[in-house]
Amino acid sequence: MIPTLPRAAWLRTATALYVGAFLVFLFLPLAVVAVFAFNDAPYPAPPWHGFTLDWFLGNEAAGRVGLFRDAELLGSIWTSSLVALWVTALSVAVGTANAFLMERAQFPGKGALSMLMLTPLVIPGVILGISILAFASRLADLCSALFGIEADFLRPGLPLVVLGQFSYIAAIATLTISARLKRFDRTLEDAALNLGASRPAVLWSITLPYLRPALIGAAAMAFLMSFENFNTTLMLVGADSPLTIMMYGRMREGATPVLNAVSLFLMLASALVALTLIRRAR
Repeated sequence: MIPTLPRAAWLRTATALYVGAFLVFLFLPLAVVAVFAFNDAPYPAPPWHGFTLDWFLGNEAAGRVGLFRDAELLGSIWTSSLVALWVTALSVAVGTANAFLMERAQFPGKGALSMLMLTPLVIPGVILGISILAFASRLADLCSALFGIEADFLRPGLPLVVLGQFSYIAAIATLTISARLKRFDRTLEDAALNLGASRPAVLWSITLPYLRPALIGAAAMAFLMSFENFNTTLMLVGADSPLTIMMYGRMREGATPVLNAVSLFLMLASALVALTLIRRAR
């Protein structure tokens, strides 16, 4: 549709109603969660009983443990952040290498390899987690039986969580970086090489600065996808529970507004990250 062409009144009204309904569907649940994080009631839902900060700061007299005094919950946030940082670093590094391999190299079976790299994206997270758990546990048992080596990193725990999330997030990072690298003008590299620059210097001073927006975008996506992952993490987690697993366990025991407080905290943190990235892009 050409924006400058006149449109019928009913079409403009229908478009406005559709956009409004979509925004309500998208943001109303988030608004409800944010508002009822301050509700002075022991449950995270209507009706409204008054304003309170107990679910953030705690209230010993009322027997309420707030978010910032809940050591277990804060520990799970730190665990999720640590896992997300490892997954981000590995995904961006491997995704960059994969992007150069797919866009610059020519070798037999390149198309098949490209398809195999995307396979984890179409496998359900639960199936992916179970498969990795079964394979890693079998490999750990084999190491113990044949060599007497206890490969604890192959048992359920944070290393296996990082490996499971990395197995599909790396593919997303690869696609993001490849899309940027595909549009790169290689004559810039050729000109630098003709002027006497070494290949590492060309990579560092020309290619990587061009890829910086894609690298930052891939890192942001990898961190957020790792932080919010549940299905794969549930199959691979050990004693140290990330935030999503901790919240799932709390929900099963009985939801409280502390979970609303956690959700609001994460929404604000995500918004801050997004605004920072937008400002850097400008």
